[in-house]
Amino acid sequence: MKIFCVGRNYADHAKELGNAVPEEPVIFMKPKSALLQPNTPFYYPQFSNELHYEAEVVLRISKNGKYVEEPAAANYYDAFTIGIDFTARDIQAELKKKGLPWEKAKAWDNSAIVGKWMMFTPDLRKQPIVFSLQKNKETVQSGNTADMIFSFDRIVSHISQYFSINIGDLIYTGTPAGVGECVTDDVLEGYYGSEKVFALEVK
Repeated sequence: MKIFCVGRNYADHAKELGNAVPEEPVIFMKPKSALLQPNTPFYYPQFSNELHYEAEVVLRISKNGKYVEEPAAANYYDAFTIGIDFTARDIQAELKKKGLPWEKAKAWDNSAIVGKWMMFTPDLRKQPIVFSLQKNKETVQSGNTADMIFSFDRIVSHISQYFSINIGDLIYTGTPAGVGECVTDDVLEGYYGSEKVFALEVK
């Protein structure tokens, strides 16, 4: 199982971090060990002093493929959820300053959160997904996939040009504006519309 992540897929988020809006999907990966398993507590990483949440729509790959054409890409994912791509922002800043890879800031154990999976229906595939993240009952991020720079189908097709996609792989499709810091004892809750799909306490 592989975890693909898309960076800078919402223009407002790219701007809030001072990054250029990309001309093609920005792809990075997390290892399988980054996925927080069900009923497992989430602990603030000891190596960071600036942990940021990034709420995202996550796709689940349901069919093996390679070199998938964009018009056929919807056949390769069957479900979605809301998740968090946690980032050690202080570590990332130091790595970026030195021109080094981001893995230590993005891909550490338990840095990828997923909520309850929801199956795509024909109607759901035609409409944007509205989602949000609450921190301690206050909404801190609100997203709408209509605002994504690159669509689900474009992302899946693009990834498959470089990597085989396999059943069970996950794709984090990018975070909207509003990313921010969280600390110990914060409670983070992800929503698809008005439906809560996960609740997580930072320990």
